Amino acid sequence: MTTDDLITMYRPCGEKELALVAASGFKRWPPRLPGQPIFYPVTNEAYAIEINKWNVTDFKKGYVTRFRVRRKFVEQYRIEQVGGSRHTEWWIPAEGLEALNDNIVGEIEVIYEEGPNPK
Repeated sequence: MTTDDLITMYRPCGEKELALVAASGFKRWPPRLPGQPIFYPVTNEAYAIEINKWNVTDFKKGYVTRFRVRRKFVEQYRIEQVGGSRHTEWWIPAEGLEALNDNIVGEIEVIYEEGPNPK
């Protein structure tokens, strides 16, 4: 498999979600909560950091993750633009999250952190 066979995705998350990712060995995203019908990975790091900054007020601490997914899986989903030109994301229905997890190659990495320092 080459890097051309993979798509890089980014996802901002809070401490609780990151703890669940860590519990999976940084291999899988946890199931969506009730009332969360869609999993929204984004297409670029800048947008993920922007969302993370918005969310820090709710989560107190936020993280941006990066992970790679097999292109053949990702191509079934359109990229949705939800604001400015860099505000682009995939909308993956909650029932498709396990299949997405099965198509992650490598680990989910934390690439950015914001908020108070851990104690």
